[in-house]
Amino acid sequence: MSDSAKTGGGLEAVANPNAHGGRKAAMSFILIAVLIDMVSIGLIIPVLPPLVGTFTQSETQHTLAQLAVAFAFGIANFFGSPILGGLSDRFGRRKVMLIGFSGLALSFFVTAMANALWMLVVVRLFSGAMQANAAVANAYVADITPPADRAKRFGLLGAAFGMGFILGPVMGGLLGSIDLHLPFYVAGTLALMNWLYGFFVLPESLSPEHRRPFDWRKANPVAALGRLRNLQGVGPLIYVIACSGLAQLVIQTSWVLYNQHKFGWGPRENGLSLFVVGLMSVIVQGVLLQPLMRWLGARRLVLIGLATSILTNLIWGLSTEAWMMVGAIFLNIAGIASGPAMQSLISNSADARTQGETMGAVAAINSLMAVISPICGLGLMALVAELPKTDWRLGAPFYLCALLQLASLFFAWRHFHAPSQPSAAAKAGAAT
Repeated sequence: MSDSAKTGGGLEAVANPNAHGGRKAAMSFILIAVLIDMVSIGLIIPVLPPLVGTFTQSETQHTLAQLAVAFAFGIANFFGSPILGGLSDRFGRRKVMLIGFSGLALSFFVTAMANALWMLVVVRLFSGAMQANAAVANAYVADITPPADRAKRFGLLGAAFGMGFILGPVMGGLLGSIDLHLPFYVAGTLALMNWLYGFFVLPESLSPEHRRPFDWRKANPVAALGRLRNLQGVGPLIYVIACSGLAQLVIQTSWVLYNQHKFGWGPRENGLSLFVVGLMSVIVQGVLLQPLMRWLGARRLVLIGLATSILTNLIWGLSTEAWMMVGAIFLNIAGIASGPAMQSLISNSADARTQGETMGAVAAINSLMAVISPICGLGLMALVAELPKTDWRLGAPFYLCALLQLASLFFAWRHFHAPSQPSAAAKAGAAT
């Protein structure tokens, strides 16, 4: 490793991960940080909707209240992500991730003590504004990884996310079956542990020569989306990110409530189903991704993955037995692998100085979809919430997801069959 660099206001000396021999260690650090982060987030997924339900009196009220809570997080994250992404380009990834960890810890503890619905809405606003760790983690990985290896590294990052969703929801479901508030205290404690880990152990990934001044105009999320659209080599892929991201978020916002209403699942059953999702993510992105990439290539893998996602959503929407919800997960191997493949295509279109901004813009798309998804998914559920459990129309959110993935498939196919243009990273390399 190279000589140490001072970070954290001179309180810590860490190795430069961009130096030869330091990248592997830095990757281990970020994977551990992301794992702890996702475990803490995963803990609350099976129990937040039931907690919201304690402040309502009917299925429709419950769905609308959950819509408000999810919308609050999404709108705050939409405006916060590009700001934090730009700040990470200026001050480094580590400091911004520490902000995210502290914000998460505070939000979990306040949620655990909430005694009114408005408190949940306010704390989700705060949490959304402070939480951009996914975008910064992606930029961190891009900082320390050559373009040729980014798909593999993003796959490892996806596996860490998946592992978090193996451990988090199952723990949350089991703890929530004891007390709905208990998972939030545990999640807050884990977030504090992650802050301590980040402060004392996590090295900075962005070297000083690659930093750039913060520009409030570029932190405008709408402007960030426009710049991403104009990035050479990206083009219609932003529509793929938007449509497929919206589909994923509609599933996330609807999953627990849908299974609770249709199949009578509680926190334990929903936690176990999310355990299966996380397990598949780890297997696919941690083990199968590289063979699939070598066999199919990133572009073909994205197309096949979008096609299998359409089929999976249709099965979910038409399921008549609880086991079908879990069984369909195993059909979507290519769909799970397509995420890091898409990330690598986007990342390779940006140069070293704009990775944070680019990943922040991608996160801004996902955050915008997080604003829209509760309206779409939970709005549809509110319309059908009082229907009999056997009515096929209860699957409306999943039918919408199938249509969104179909649109993603169209835009991806159109982009991949258009005349190719050199990426920003390739241009930067040619100029040096």
